[in-house]
Amino acid sequence: MWINTPRRPWEASGTSGMKVLVNGGLNLSELDGWWAEAYAPEVGWAIGDGREHFEPGWDAVETEQLFTVLEQQVVPEFYDRDADGIPRGWVARIRASLSRLTPRFSSNRMLAEYLDRLYLPAAESYRRRIDRNLKLARELRQWMHDLHHHWAGIHWGTVAIEATGSSNVFRVPVYLGEVRPESVTVELYAEPLPGRLAERRPLRADHALSGAAGGYLYVGTYRPAGRRATTRRGSCRPTRRRSSRSRHGSSAGTRPDAAPPLETPSAVRI
Repeated sequence: MWINTPRRPWEASGTSGMKVLVNGGLNLSELDGWWAEAYAPEVGWAIGDGREHFEPGWDAVETEQLFTVLEQQVVPEFYDRDADGIPRGWVARIRASLSRLTPRFSSNRMLAEYLDRLYLPAAESYRRRIDRNLKLARELRQWMHDLHHHWAGIHWGTVAIEATGSSNVFRVPVYLGEVRPESVTVELYAEPLPGRLAERRPLRADHALSGAAGGYLYVGTYRPAGRRATTRRGSCRPTRRRSSRSRHGSSAGTRPDAAPPLETPSAVRI
């Protein structure tokens, strides 16, 4: 059995406890690092409550928890033997730990996820960008160049909100200047309410505004959903779109290759 008692949150990861799994060992550990994710009563034991404590005396509290678990659970289970001298409960816990945790916490699983989620998609993206003499790469470079030089010129007009039954119609004039409409997504944005995620609702370009170069009216109809309409703001962010053509006509969709760096402040809001 592997006993690990770091002060939460100072457990770096917990790879030593993971190595114990394949050898049929069991874990008794602080609810920190990997054990906070892996622990279940059927596969091992835990101390702590999963929260950080900095108050004086907490070490003594967890010391008492550790010895209580050892004396009342671990030791009795290990010495509870059948007629053949086999600790059936202990063995059942080993089997549960091996079958449930080893596939999840292993280098094989980690490498497979890196391949599926990162390396293979990155290789495919690279192949797309260099295809046809770097056609996509050149398009993306020009797209980012245009945004870099013209993004600061984007500005908003006055937002109009019209209540229609149980919904609100938002009409937002957006002046893109030299930025092309297919290079951006205009949406309504609302800060998250307690316990909920932020809201982002796309607006559609209704028509070009006469007498305003690069001016467009964006429109969307949405239900309040527990929010006042005035809590929503307009947001304009870079989104390169691609057009696809077939015998049924043409359509536009977001190009996954075009993603501005996350550290770039690339949203213009009212």
